[in-house]
Amino acid sequence: MNKQILVGLAWSLSVVVGAGAAARQSSASAAGHWEGTIQAPGQALAIVVDLALQQSGTWMGAITIPGQGVKGFALSPLTVDGNAVTFGMKGIPGDPLFKGTLSKDPPSISGEFSQGGATMPFSLAWKGEPTIEAPPKSSAITKDLEGTWEGTLNVQGNALRLMLDLANEATSAIGTVTTLDQGGAKIPIAQISQTGAHVTLLVSAIGASYEGSITNGQIDGTWAQSGQTFPLVFKRASK
Repeated sequence: MNKQILVGLAWSLSVVVGAGAAARQSSASAAGHWEGTIQAPGQALAIVVDLALQQSGTWMGAITIPGQGVKGFALSPLTVDGNAVTFGMKGIPGDPLFKGTLSKDPPSISGEFSQGGATMPFSLAWKGEPTIEAPPKSSAITKDLEGTWEGTLNVQGNALRLMLDLANEATSAIGTVTTLDQGGAKIPIAQISQTGAHVTLLVSAIGASYEGSITNGQIDGTWAQSGQTFPLVFKRASK
């Protein structure tokens, strides 16, 4: 399994951790800023995980994958049960899974990462207090941008159909990108910005972004990911 399979457009991450009131005191040492790697065949993929126990007794966290452009993606679900640690990235395709065990001397979390029937070891070392940044805010969008759009991304001769769903919720926009040719998973859009006809989408879960302009009833723009850019036009989805 290569790095592109791990994170690319078909990447996702999930770890399962249970939480109980009786276990909270003993599991409090899971809080912190953790750095480590997934030991994929022939390479090590660096990951950074921040875990924090809130006053309500619930956990919050974020993951960063520098090599894939993923930064501060919120972990959900996230729980800790004794020495077992689990955290996930909701909405990411592929349903990968981290299962880790917490050790206290020295502080570390290690275990197995699994995806698509393959498993590989991962390890994290405690580096300090957690640093979780607030998620980026989206602006409200105009009516002509709301709704469902379809486009095809051409990557080295391979066509990848994408569906874009955008809507306003309260005072800001929300949205997802669906990879129709990769299991139909819905990838959350971390930030949506619109200035006039110009639109910017940040899809931090897969280290991607999109910039385009609304022209003649379609969105003409550029998809950027892993240091590469590709032209991408979204048109209104056919009913």
